[in-house]
Amino acid sequence: MIRTVERNISEEIKKIHTRTAFIDRKESEVVCNILKDIREQGDVALLGYINKFEFPAKNIKDIVVTKEALKLAYDTSSEQLKNLLNVATENIRSYHQNFLLNSWQEKIYENSSYGMKVTSIKRVGVYVPGGTAAYPTSVLMNVIPAQVAGVEEIVLASPAGKDGQIDNSVLAAAYLLGIKEVYSVGGAQAVGALAYGTESIKKVDKIVGPGNIYVTLAKKEVFGVVGIDKMAGPSDVCIIADDSADPRFIAADMLAQAEHDTLASAILITESRELAKKVKTQLALQYKELPRKQILDRALSDNSLIIVQEGADVKKLAKIADQIAAEHLEIFHVKQEELVNNISHAGAIFVGEYSAEVLGDYMLGPNHVLPTGGTARFSSPLSAIDFQKYTTVVRMDKSDFPKVGKDTAYFADIEKLPAHAKAARIRIS
Repeated sequence: MIRTVERNISEEIKKIHTRTAFIDRKESEVVCNILKDIREQGDVALLGYINKFEFPAKNIKDIVVTKEALKLAYDTSSEQLKNLLNVATENIRSYHQNFLLNSWQEKIYENSSYGMKVTSIKRVGVYVPGGTAAYPTSVLMNVIPAQVAGVEEIVLASPAGKDGQIDNSVLAAAYLLGIKEVYSVGGAQAVGALAYGTESIKKVDKIVGPGNIYVTLAKKEVFGVVGIDKMAGPSDVCIIADDSADPRFIAADMLAQAEHDTLASAILITESRELAKKVKTQLALQYKELPRKQILDRALSDNSLIIVQEGADVKKLAKIADQIAAEHLEIFHVKQEELVNNISHAGAIFVGEYSAEVLGDYMLGPNHVLPTGGTARFSSPLSAIDFQKYTTVVRMDKSDFPKVGKDTAYFADIEKLPAHAKAARIRIS
């Protein structure tokens, strides 16, 4: 089911990382054709692709979720769901308040200043996966940071079932957050409509939210026309554990990640050969109780590992973890704080056996939209910052200009840009 490796670790990690490359994909041609049609034909093309890939729709009004439908979805939801949505909303909002950038200004020279003006992105499109499953937490995790940042207009798109209806729990979450613009559309056609706009759907400035390979490739293609959050790949978890860890917890968390899809990855790093054996035993036992066996088989055999490094110190364990640069990193080790201090690359770190990764998926507040596939080396979780932008503000007084103008002109001379030099010198003379 899952392999144990002790050597050639870097090569094994590289294979796992490259399983989800977004270049030279066979789906790219389909995606580009869809986007081209949406860009050129607007509603006509959008309606055609909805009928082809999603559900029968006679006109664009069929994909608009009304405010009455949103309210009905919330009103008819169970009290338990309403309570969960409210608690999670409060936690997520509280967490993301801490991320906000602030405008600032600082004096330079005698009468001049420079600074930064922070503004919110005006209109954001949130993509929520759906169709065969329901993800109300994706609504919360993508919408709330945007609201905290002060985004004025948030539009939500999500694929419907064959009946043309989005799952009630998704609509209930949208209603709770006050989202008024919701469309039953998914796939590359949804991304195209949000990015380029149609006669009925106003274009957005940024698109966020996870999706399948068609959605991800579409986001890649429209980047530059609009902003995007990240290229989200299959989910992954890495666990660093020693003999003090409970193998039942480790196996449960590995299986929880592996059940996402066949490309999901679960990796254990340990100094203990004995723990590795116990985890394998627990994986086999718990596997029997779970329904998604076909997915689990592929994820564990193709993309998952148990890495045994007997005698490894904290720095060696941390180095391996940094190579993996996991989306989720769990640390079940007596030297947990030392490990945290030595690790640079991870989307989210869960410290201690009861800091279960699944808590981060739903309730705690930190975002579950995280860098995947090793991209934690250069990327961060989605937060309120992703919905803010800043503008440089310079106020240079005439009396201060000669002090910096001469040096500026000299730099322009070095770069052989005479008009630049003149633009500085004309103010000195």
